[in-house]
Amino acid sequence: MEKSRPLWDNPVQFVFACISYAVGLGNVWRFPYLCQMYGGGGFLIPYFIMLIVEGMPLLYLELAVGQRMRQGSIGAWKIISPYLCGVGVASVVVSFFLSMYYNVINAWAFWYLFHSFQDPLPWATCPLNSNRTGYEEECEKTSSTQYFWYRQTLNISPSLEVSGAVQWEQALCLTLAWLVVYLCILRGTESTGKVVYVTASLPYCVLIIYLIRGLTLHGAVNGLIYMFTPKGQCWALSAASQPCPPCLVLQLEQLSNPKTWISAATQIFFSLGLGFGSLIAFASYNEPSNNCERHAIIVSLINSATSIFASIVTFSIYGFKATFNYESCINKVILLLLNAFDLEEGSLTADNLNEMKDYLMATHPQEYAQLLPQLKNCSLEAELDTAVQGTGLAFIVYSEAIKNMEVSQLYSVLYFVMLLMLGIGSMLGNTAAILTPLTDSKVIATRFPKEVISGVVCFINCIIGLIFTMEAGNYWFDIFNDYAATLSLLLIVLVETIAVCYIYGLRRFEKDLHMMIGRKLNWYWKVMWAFASPLLIISLFIFYLTDYILTGTLQYQAWDATQGQLVTKDYPGYALAVIGLLVASSTMCIPLGALVTFVQKRLKRERVSTVA
Repeated sequence: MEKSRPLWDNPVQFVFACISYAVGLGNVWRFPYLCQMYGGGGFLIPYFIMLIVEGMPLLYLELAVGQRMRQGSIGAWKIISPYLCGVGVASVVVSFFLSMYYNVINAWAFWYLFHSFQDPLPWATCPLNSNRTGYEEECEKTSSTQYFWYRQTLNISPSLEVSGAVQWEQALCLTLAWLVVYLCILRGTESTGKVVYVTASLPYCVLIIYLIRGLTLHGAVNGLIYMFTPKGQCWALSAASQPCPPCLVLQLEQLSNPKTWISAATQIFFSLGLGFGSLIAFASYNEPSNNCERHAIIVSLINSATSIFASIVTFSIYGFKATFNYESCINKVILLLLNAFDLEEGSLTADNLNEMKDYLMATHPQEYAQLLPQLKNCSLEAELDTAVQGTGLAFIVYSEAIKNMEVSQLYSVLYFVMLLMLGIGSMLGNTAAILTPLTDSKVIATRFPKEVISGVVCFINCIIGLIFTMEAGNYWFDIFNDYAATLSLLLIVLVETIAVCYIYGLRRFEKDLHMMIGRKLNWYWKVMWAFASPLLIISLFIFYLTDYILTGTLQYQAWDATQGQLVTKDYPGYALAVIGLLVASSTMCIPLGALVTFVQKRLKRERVSTVA
């Protein structure tokens, strides 16, 4: 079924759509975490190798398939082979799972955005208790930003078993998030062409503002040094009054660590959004003569450059937060010692603190021993070691840094508007992966207008998404985030690559590309598609399966309000069953689709032979 007209007004609009979809929250919170884990110097080399071996080739493959077949994921793979219809169905199922929980992040961003107009910010200090005689006990045991996230935003339950009620504030924010998505896709995927210019460009404007502000913050250099220094290496940081010595000697020890390569490959794979069907859907609305090879390279490079750019911004702000906390800790210790030993004002400084501690311990051993439990061990490196990923980085670490900035309300509004643009841009791609196969279907498209189809998809996702607004909703969010897509996408893209190279035929596909872009396929693409990329995906697949098996009982992080921290708990049996269903429901579509096609063909042949 040919598209009646191309969606995109021009190739630039298509590139903006791909960037809006590919450049998402993972660039802001996942890539900086990996740099913190392995050090930018030790991580960037395998990252760029994986970009060349895996990212660019697979992105080009999906764009070329969509543009050539002029169909969504189901129709495109059905044209290549009727037995591959399950590949497209699997992509739609995974995109449906992703849409169910991903828009909850936009709901949280709306929640924080609405609270960003308050002065002071509501997460800047702990709230008073009911008697107004002190602070809330849970908040005193943790921090004001963590309390606002876990208690006032999520109102999180102590475990997955305690489901709790739906939080109406979060439910309203989720409804608003889905309403915004619906307005952006009101007329099906055609509406996205006008929205992507904003969702793709606005985050860069905010990141540039944050870069300028971040690099001028006190302690930003500490975060940047930490980012670009391989983990486990001796490195030097500056305190408030000390210059930072040149200790950035990058050693490539991490290159021998297989987890570095696995993490780099995984980041490339998921940050480009491969296997969801969104890229195939976007490319299916291209002009047949569009140069999808050039666009695959452009989108891949912009996506990776954005990850590095966002990491520099993140770690400059993270360095400020860590330095601020470190210096606050030092000042509290100094004040405690001054008052306890009646020392002269100015006699204790950050420079001589350790020497004075030794002196006081030697001259006043009993008094110092009584005071010792109150003396915190202040460490800048320890502050930087507490880096986290995902929602913890987006809603706790950033908000803690923002509250200590001047004009904090302005920077808070800018930051959460950026998160919304990133989240909505990704949602446009996710919903396109669902809507395009539906609108391609003659049965559905002839009976219902695009507005109704889009509305039904958004409504179903919104209703199911209410699960994630319950008190135990964040635990379910983590389950979907960790298990709904990982193995499924690896299998989907592996089958896609094998299908193009060995079922449809690489030479045949090469002729199609020559017809579309006007030149022969480069040897690089052929080698990557036929050998390197499939082997890499198989390696990743084996690694994840082995990791799941060796892990044993799957566990999750639960919030303990009595301790004010996360504790590790085992998943209950029904949660493990849900995890199994999430993985099986998408992966099983591929063999089931082939089996159904085989049975249909067999029955058709039997009917024909019976009639004859």
